[in-house]
Amino acid sequence: MDTSDSDEDLKRAIQLSLEYTSTQGKATHIVTSQVSSRSVIDLVSDEEVGPDSATQKSDVHAKSPSVEPPPPSQGILGLNRKGMELERLARKRKASTSPSQSQKATRQYAGSVVRPQHQLEKKARPSPSELLGDRSLPLKDKEISGLTSGIQFPNGAIKKTWALGYERVNDIKLEEVLQRDSLQLAVFSSFQWDVEWLFRKINTKTTQIVFVMGIKGDEAKRQYREDSASTPNLRLCFPSMEGQINCMHSKLMLLSHETHLRVVVPTANLVPYDWGETGLMENTIFIIDLPRLPNWQTTEESHMTDFGKDLIYFLKAMSLDKTIIESISSFDLAATKGLAFVHTIGGAHIGEDEPWRRTGYCGLGKAIKQLDLDTEEQLELDFVTSSVGSLNLDFLATLYLATQGSDGMTEYAWRNPHKAKASNPVSAENKGSRISEINIKTQAQTGTRIYFPTDDTVRRSKGGIANAGTICFQEKWWNSSNFPHHVMRDCISQRRGMLMHNKILYVRPMAGRDAAFTGWAYIGSANCSESAWGKLVKDRQAKVPKLNCRNWECGVIVPIKKAFNVSSGNVSEKSFGSLSVFEQVGITIPMEYPGQDYGKRKPWFFME
Repeated sequence: MDTSDSDEDLKRAIQLSLEYTSTQGKATHIVTSQVSSRSVIDLVSDEEVGPDSATQKSDVHAKSPSVEPPPPSQGILGLNRKGMELERLARKRKASTSPSQSQKATRQYAGSVVRPQHQLEKKARPSPSELLGDRSLPLKDKEISGLTSGIQFPNGAIKKTWALGYERVNDIKLEEVLQRDSLQLAVFSSFQWDVEWLFRKINTKTTQIVFVMGIKGDEAKRQYREDSASTPNLRLCFPSMEGQINCMHSKLMLLSHETHLRVVVPTANLVPYDWGETGLMENTIFIIDLPRLPNWQTTEESHMTDFGKDLIYFLKAMSLDKTIIESISSFDLAATKGLAFVHTIGGAHIGEDEPWRRTGYCGLGKAIKQLDLDTEEQLELDFVTSSVGSLNLDFLATLYLATQGSDGMTEYAWRNPHKAKASNPVSAENKGSRISEINIKTQAQTGTRIYFPTDDTVRRSKGGIANAGTICFQEKWWNSSNFPHHVMRDCISQRRGMLMHNKILYVRPMAGRDAAFTGWAYIGSANCSESAWGKLVKDRQAKVPKLNCRNWECGVIVPIKKAFNVSSGNVSEKSFGSLSVFEQVGITIPMEYPGQDYGKRKPWFFME
């Protein structure tokens, strides 16, 4: 695999996609959680870009336009506090008007769309807000206040994000996730942010808010802190973006209420189109409510579930405030037993305590083993991804081994064989390792399917190519002689016409009644790329394993046997060995399956 996914064309495309735009006369500022002081992404791999980069593809080889700063009334976070207060007062006044008057007044609002200024002038195609009109309205204050509070998901749940214009089936709105009226503390981690939009859904006067943002450079951090200083109850957390780290891509919410802690792991960024408000893009979330312990009790970290320990390990690595991390001990994490919190922590992981075993694909293998899901059986992998990296058989085998419970040392040994003695140049150990490598790579090839939309599917979608900029794949990777084309499947949503931004991995043994219950699903932020999962190498100086990770990611593993306390009686025998087994236990499947292979079709290239 090309470990340097850096590409000037990609950087230009991402820069073009970042800037805020005017939508029907209203400015919207989208912040991408990885910018320098000049708001230019320093990106290397498969990560997301703004939602309209697809329509800019003809310009990527031209000189990139200068980055336009936020308007004078806004800071670098895009906050227009005066405007927000005026809008709040206006909504309050409208509350007493008749329904017909209120609807007429709110039609002035249009959904947020990222579109560079030069593209607006060209008017190449109407924006989603122009196509949708007033259908992209957010919930009103009164509607938000009426949402159910308290513990709703004590055993956890996996849900699709709500989508405008579609029937509500096992879905959820961001307002329903937040439970605004009782929300005391909210910690948000995201790659893209629409801060003004998010603040409309939170009572900023009563809720303490923390944004975890991947900002490069001391000057950029200073500007962000300066801009947020006058915003009540808002704090910023900046995880390390040093060295090889290129992207703070994790998506996580910790929502603290008087009665419970809600842990949410979405595939969605904190922008309206990812949460269904344009009706063009869908995502998936894992959500669980953990009750507060009675009588001010707390649980020592050493006595927590593995889920809790790994969550805290990740939060500490992000440099989240110590008091917030310690507050997790006030909640009962018992319901997370049988689940796993997995992550990729950006940077190089090396040392006597072997930290590389706890994160990236090595950490995935560790989690599978802790859940007693490790196996030597041949597996089926179905990976729904919104971004595809520079794949080859080595990466497929690495991921495949991790899903079997390997800690990374098997494929590490393939790449770093023991030196044979001169009298025995082909040792039995190395020969056996080579046979094992061939077998695993064969299994990975035959058992893996990667779901990513074809060019035809994107063009036929409701939003078309103008709304596929966060679905990323480069043509040069597809054209590589090492790319495993045969594993690709067209990704078509079960909600007809929608595109998806999901990152879900379904894993199950090939067949067998008992084996079917050793399957599991991953829901999180990690796409199908080396950047998302890392690479274990031998350190040149220390001559020991070192895991290099270019991204921050996080996700949750939900085993079939754990899935919300189901029993074998919930699953029909004909579903064993099929993806349908996941749906029968409450693990949603957003795409049509089995997916169609590409044939002569090509994937969607966001830079073509």
